[in-house]
Amino acid sequence: MPRTGQSGSEDLALADSAGVPDPIASGVPSVVAPTPLRPHASAEGHAARVRPKRIFDGRGWTITCLAADALMLVLAVVAALIGAHAAHVHAPAPGLAWLFPPLVIGLLAIRGLYRHKISVQYLDEAGHVVGACSVAAMVIIAFVAFTDGVTGQAELLARVWAFGMIYVAGSRYVLSVSQRRARTERAVARRTLIFGAGRIGAQVERRLEEHPELGLRPVGFVDAYPPGDDQIPGRQAPVLGRPDELEEIVTRTGAEHVVLAFLSSRGSDAALVPIVRRCDELGLEVSLVPRLFESINVRVGLEHIGGMPLFRLRSVRPKGWQFAVKHTLDRIVAAALILLLGPLLIVSALAVKISSRGPVFFRQRRVGRDGRAFDLLKFRSMRISDEDRGNVSVLLPEDTAPGGVEGADRRTAIGRLMRRLSIDELPQLFNVLLGEMSLIGPRPERPEFVELFERRVNRYEDRHRVKSGITGWAQVHGLRGKTSLSDRIEWDNYYIENWSLWLDVKVLLMTISAVFQPAE
Repeated sequence: MPRTGQSGSEDLALADSAGVPDPIASGVPSVVAPTPLRPHASAEGHAARVRPKRIFDGRGWTITCLAADALMLVLAVVAALIGAHAAHVHAPAPGLAWLFPPLVIGLLAIRGLYRHKISVQYLDEAGHVVGACSVAAMVIIAFVAFTDGVTGQAELLARVWAFGMIYVAGSRYVLSVSQRRARTERAVARRTLIFGAGRIGAQVERRLEEHPELGLRPVGFVDAYPPGDDQIPGRQAPVLGRPDELEEIVTRTGAEHVVLAFLSSRGSDAALVPIVRRCDELGLEVSLVPRLFESINVRVGLEHIGGMPLFRLRSVRPKGWQFAVKHTLDRIVAAALILLLGPLLIVSALAVKISSRGPVFFRQRRVGRDGRAFDLLKFRSMRISDEDRGNVSVLLPEDTAPGGVEGADRRTAIGRLMRRLSIDELPQLFNVLLGEMSLIGPRPERPEFVELFERRVNRYEDRHRVKSGITGWAQVHGLRGKTSLSDRIEWDNYYIENWSLWLDVKVLLMTISAVFQPAE
C-alpha cells in the first residue's frame, strides 16, 4: 500500500528479465582507454577507508558478527539468571543455561550467517536467529527431560530463549544498518570487474550503481570483443581490456571482485573456466550471471551426475495448491482487516464525501490474472473532473510506468493526506474479499496501458500469471509512480517465480514500514 518503498533488494538482481541476450557484435570496436585509478589518494584517506573495511567487510565482518552474537547471548543468559532469581524461579541446574550461547552460534554458523554475502536482508537474518534460538532451547530442554527431568529448568530456559532472540536480533539490526550505511557511503566498496560488456553486463553495472548497499563498485568491463557504445547505450564504465590482460587490469584498478556476465559470442564461454581459475589465483571473488537466468529461482536444486553438476529447475505453479492456500488466506486476512479498520474506513468515506462533491469511491478498470478485467476501488482523492485521462501514448515516455498525479494536480486536502498515508488504497480490501485481487502481487494496470506495454516490454504479460496485489515486491523496493517500467516488470516476475508465504510476510512487513515514509 505504500507509495514509496525501501531502497534495497532481497537478492542481487544481476540481469534484466525484460532484456534480451547480447547481440553479436558486427565489428571489433576499439577498447576504451581507461584513466588510471588511484586507490590511495592520501595516507589519511587510505586509513579512513581501511578502518570501516576492517569491521564491515570480509573476515573483519565475520569476526564482528561472531563477537556481537557471543556477547548478546552471554548477556541474555545473565539477564535470564538475574530475572529468574527476582521472579523466584528455581532451577536446580542453572549451569545448563550456559550451553545456550555455543549451541546458538553453532546453528547460526550452519545456517551461513557468518559467511560473506553480497545482499542480506534483515528479515531473513531475524528468521534464522529465531530458528537457531528455538532449536538450541529445545535441545537443552530435551537433554534435561531425558536425563533427570529437573523441574524449573524449562522456565529458566524460556527466559534465556526470549532474551537471546531479542538481544541477538537487535544486535544484528544495528550491525545491518551500520554496514548498509558504510556501503552506501562507499566507505566499504569492493572494486568490481564485469566480464562481458554487452546488454547483461551493462545491466549488472547499472544495478551495482543503483544499489551501493551491495558493497560492489564497478570499475570497468573486460571483454575481447565488446559491442560498441552505440549498441549498448546504457554502459558507463570503460572497457579496460581483454581477458588475457586480467592480471594487469587487476594491478591497475585494485579490483577485488569479478562478475561474469555474458561475453560476446566471439569471446567464447569456453574461456570462462581458465578465467575463473586465474581469478582464484589472483585472490578475486567471483560471481556468475547464469544462462537461463529468467528460469532460475530460489527453488533450484543442485545434484551431480558423476563429477558433473546438474541444476534441477522447479518452476512455480500459480494455479497449484500453494496459491490456492494463499488466496484463501488473502480473503481471511482481508475480512479481518475490514473489521479491524472499519472505523477508519467509515471516517475516510465521510471525509471524502464532505470535502468535495462526487462519489466516495473511485472505480477504474484494471487488468488482473489471466488478462481478466475488474473494477479496482479507491477512495476518491481528487475532484470529480480530475478523473479524466488523456491519450496514454502521449502521457508516458519510454520505459516509464504510469502513476502519481497525471495531468493537473487538483487533489483535495483530504485526498493529499490519504494518498500520503496510502489510506486511499484500503477499499481494495473489498477487491481481495471478492477474489479479484490478492494482498500481495503485481499492481494491476489499465487495459489501454496493458496493450501498450505488451508491445513495448518483454515478459510484461508474464505478470498476469497471478492475481494483482494491493502491494507488491516492486513497490516495497521503491518502484511506484513514474519509475522504470522494465525494472518493475523484472521485480514482479521475480516475485512470481520465487513466491512463498514467507516472501508475502516480508512484503507485508516492508509495506508497513514504507507506509510511514513520504509519498504522493
